[in-house]
Formats: sequence, structure tokens, C-alpha cells
Amino acid sequence: MEQKLKGKRVAILVTHGFEQVELTEPRKALQEAGATAHVVSPAEGRVKGWNFTQWGDELPVDVPLAQARADDYDALLLPGGVMNPDQLRIDLKALAFVKPFFDARKPVAVICHGPWTLIDAGVVRGRRITSWPSVRTDLKNAGADWVDEAVVVDQGLVSSRKPDDIPQFNAKMIEEFAEGRHSKERAA
Repeated sequence: MEQKLKGKRVAILVTHGFEQVELTEPRKALQEAGATAHVVSPAEGRVKGWNFTQWGDELPVDVPLAQARADDYDALLLPGGVMNPDQLRIDLKALAFVKPFFDARKPVAVICHGPWTLIDAGVVRGRRITSWPSVRTDLKNAGADWVDEAVVVDQGLVSSRKPDDIPQFNAKMIEEFAEGRHSKERAA
């Protein structure tokens, strides 16, 4: 595989209850493309995934959230699951970690319920985005333009609905992460 992301550093922000496949498959794609991908979490030591209908594997935390700095990363990945973003969206340190990626116009990829964290970080207003269907109303109420598509890209923000979308999600995530920072102008 071409090393499109060689030298890029990606933060993967999660806590307990992340949808396992939404972390493991994108992380594998990032690493195959040459990126260094760090699991960042408010949980210490290890973080436990959710595997569709039951608890999944525990994965090591590479960087504790308390020590993580958005400036140290080129891009951000936010896996979904129900529990994970529901906890992150009320964690002020998590929100303070997410917002600078948007302020600096760095690319961000989010899937499934992951946009809940973006809503509370205050970064979805005016953005075209997709998600798991139950997050639609929350995104609309936060000022986002929600659409039902497998993958949506808006100014470096890549979003997808569910695990079935991961192949398309990974391809667009790698493309956007390779492009790097995006200008403030919207595409016509």
C-alpha cells in the first residue's frame, strides 16, 4: 500500500464502550498508509471496546488525555458506539482536545454516534455531516446539515453512518488526512 500518510500523527479519541470495529479497522488503514495512530483516552492504562452487542477487547491507551495536546497531531479520528461519545461529550478535557483540531482546520474523521462529541464541542454548525440515524435530530438542532449517505466530506470533516460504511470511510479519511489542513473557504 502507498504510504500516503507517512510522517502523519493521528489521535484516536475514545473511552470505554467505543464500537470496536470503528477503531480497529480505521486504525489498521491509517497504519497501512504510514500514519502513527495513538489511542488517546481519559481512561488510564486500557480502554474496553464494545463489539456490536457485547463487551469486546481491551486496548492499550497510548496517550492519557490529560497529557495529550492537539498540537502534537495532524488529524483526529472519533469512533462511535453509544457509550463512548455519550461519555466524551460531557468530558470537558475531551471537548478541549477536540475543538483545536477544528480551530486549526485539521482533518477529522467521525463515524456512527461519534458526532455527539462534536455537537458538545460546538463545531458542527453549518457543516454537512452524516451519522447513525438516531443522532440526526441532535445534529440538526446543533445547526448541522444532516444527510443519509455512506460517507460525507465537508472541509476536511469526514463522517459515516455505521460499520458497514467503513471501507468508504477509510478511503475518504486517508484522502483527507493526506491533504492536511483545509482552508476556510467552502467548495462550490
